[in-house]
Amino acid sequence: MKFKSLILLTGLLITGHSFAQNKLSNGMWRGVLHQGNNELPFNFTVKDTAGHKQIAIINGNEHFKVNDVKVKGDSVFIQMPLFDSEFKLAFEGKGLKGSWIKHLGERDAATPFTAEPGVSYRFKATEAPKYNVGGRWSAIIGIDHPDTTVAEFKQTGAKVTGTFLTTTGDYRFLEGTVDGDKLYLSCFDGGHAFLFTATLKDDHTLTDGLFGRTPWHAVKDENAKLPDAYTLTALKPGYEKLDFSFPDLNGKKISLSDSRFKNKVVIIEIMGSWCPNCMDQTAYLVQYYKKYHPKGVEVVDLAYERTTDFNKSKASLLKEKEHFNIPYPILVTGYSSKPAEVSKSLPAIANFFSFPTTLIIDKKGNVRKIYTGFSGPGTGEHYTEFVNQFEKITDDLLAEK
Repeated sequence: MKFKSLILLTGLLITGHSFAQNKLSNGMWRGVLHQGNNELPFNFTVKDTAGHKQIAIINGNEHFKVNDVKVKGDSVFIQMPLFDSEFKLAFEGKGLKGSWIKHLGERDAATPFTAEPGVSYRFKATEAPKYNVGGRWSAIIGIDHPDTTVAEFKQTGAKVTGTFLTTTGDYRFLEGTVDGDKLYLSCFDGGHAFLFTATLKDDHTLTDGLFGRTPWHAVKDENAKLPDAYTLTALKPGYEKLDFSFPDLNGKKISLSDSRFKNKVVIIEIMGSWCPNCMDQTAYLVQYYKKYHPKGVEVVDLAYERTTDFNKSKASLLKEKEHFNIPYPILVTGYSSKPAEVSKSLPAIANFFSFPTTLIIDKKGNVRKIYTGFSGPGTGEHYTEFVNQFEKITDDLLAEK
């Protein structure tokens, strides 16, 4: 009898221990993507909301909410709302272990992932900062095909936030640490995982930088700036208008000759559901549309996806439409996300190289401005400057007879 009681007690203890392990605990977590010899960390919170678990991924001031979180037995499945990626994880002790999986059209890419609860640091600093990286920098990323960028950082104690601005867009909300003379920055948004490291030679010089495996370096330059984004892409000589006919998510063909666009200012966003900068712009355009559609503005998305399969593209774009509550048409071009495919499908455009690219069309149907890339909310004053200029152009075009 005592032996049976002991077995029963042991079973209860094991069951209770297993139950404790298989609970996705609320609070702060530290997740790590294991990319070869590199570890890319980010923080996220877990909480209960409306009867289910919700995760918020933290990058600087951005808290990116994820609602599709399922706990089944010893497993956790997290479906990202954008970028067609997911986590497949299992409980290991109090933490999680598994993979982050990106669905890339015709193939999948898996990255090992671990997470630990109750850890609030991103990069653990072992030394006080020797230098301050706050300010504006002229940064060169790459060697064979270097990309001249502008980096802007803010440093409080050891904590650093900021981003890199480029002609195609920004690297969104980066967050990290200065540990002695080492700089560490990361960002994870479900679509892209960025890791920057560098050595601070002094307050004005960053050396031995790596962006993944790509070298980079920077010098502090408060006058550093990028070329005007309205000057980088244009229509070819002899063209004034844009012509296309692509199906919307219901399969209905839409073109600029349709009556809904007559005598309207039209904004065309060339984008893809895989593109983080496009998502930042979409978030803005949804609010812009609410403000300007009653005044005579239409917005249309031209989607270039990782696959040319209509149904696969539609599935990804429907997630985006639902996430942002997009009220304007999203057209499936049927072309892939290579810049050459955009040039093939829209032959009037010269020097296309960036997602997103935005065309501003006047009430006569003429393309008046083309804006390359997007400076999102992670760029601070640059985002505010874009919004003010973009809406000033819209007001001027609406005022034209």
